[in-house]
Amino acid sequence: MSDNPSFVLHAIEDVRYEQRPVPEPGPDDVIVEVKKTGICGSDVHYLVHGRIGDFIVREPMVLGHESAGIVSKVGSNVKHLKAGDRVAMEPGATCKKCDLCKAGRYELCADIEFAATPPYDGTLARYYRLPSDLAYLLPDNLTLEDGAMIEPLSVGVHSVSNLGGFRAGQSIAVFGCGPVGLLCMAVAKALAAKRIIAIDIVSERLEFAKNYAATETYLPLKPMEGESKIDYSKRNAEHMKQMLNIQDRGDRAIDLVIDASGAEASIQTAIYIAKSSGTFVQVGMGASNVVIDLAALISKELNYKGSFRYGPGDYPLAISLVASGRVDLKPLVTHRFAFNDAIVAFKATRAGKSENGKGVIKAIISGPE
Repeated sequence: MSDNPSFVLHAIEDVRYEQRPVPEPGPDDVIVEVKKTGICGSDVHYLVHGRIGDFIVREPMVLGHESAGIVSKVGSNVKHLKAGDRVAMEPGATCKKCDLCKAGRYELCADIEFAATPPYDGTLARYYRLPSDLAYLLPDNLTLEDGAMIEPLSVGVHSVSNLGGFRAGQSIAVFGCGPVGLLCMAVAKALAAKRIIAIDIVSERLEFAKNYAATETYLPLKPMEGESKIDYSKRNAEHMKQMLNIQDRGDRAIDLVIDASGAEASIQTAIYIAKSSGTFVQVGMGASNVVIDLAALISKELNYKGSFRYGPGDYPLAISLVASGRVDLKPLVTHRFAFNDAIVAFKATRAGKSENGKGVIKAIISGPE
């Protein structure tokens, strides 16, 4: 444990490889040698814009938070893990003392130290310090690459199972067929969904979703010239209902709608297709301000919820779903890069395809050699 090469964001479009101090564990911590890290849209957003909302990169920051690795050192109080254990890393240390932490909503802790969210360093380094209760032992049939994918899968678990309360035999519609949307579909399939409808504006993504987890797909209509966004969304929703025989109540109704796109038209359309008394979970992040039909929200008594990362039980359930074979993460990993090629990996993720033209769903960066 003599060196700690790290992938550091200094400013917009300015990333560098640097040596950082090798961390030492506190009594309840582990030091993980990071082996696999997935690139998230938020990492790319910080690279391109230097901020997400009020989270602004003011000091150099190590990127990355979707990671797994091998425990290299444990604190004096840690009994359930040892050096050599393979673990998935939940990258958000919380205070464990505030009302929200005690209530089991620790993802909302005001003092959360979340990897690669300013001002906290991320996991694209050789070593990362983590509270031991946030390092989850990987079953033997899961790879370290699977372990890195547990982070985005936990977002899907949180949105569909935890907040959405999704149950066997129910129907779900997911707007956006990027990694999070696909994983929301995978969770719904694992929970024995009756219908899984994938919606996206890119037909190739819909084809992938259909082969992966969706039972049905929908390609939205094109807006007409001069048509307002809300009028377009109403028309689009009516067309979708007709094409897929979606009802407002009963057996053909949609119990849970997930928006994983953040697009205003998707959010508007989702409200119109959700069943009366149904649940809408917003997990995709787009513009901060969008127009919604409040009358539809009220008259349907929709349960409209925001989804922020993941909370208690989400990582264990995600690991269980993969270990049991109910969720297959491997088809989502389309690109793999060495640590020294991290810049190339980010470029491909940002472009949505690599230099050979292959579309990127999820790119994984290996740890330093």
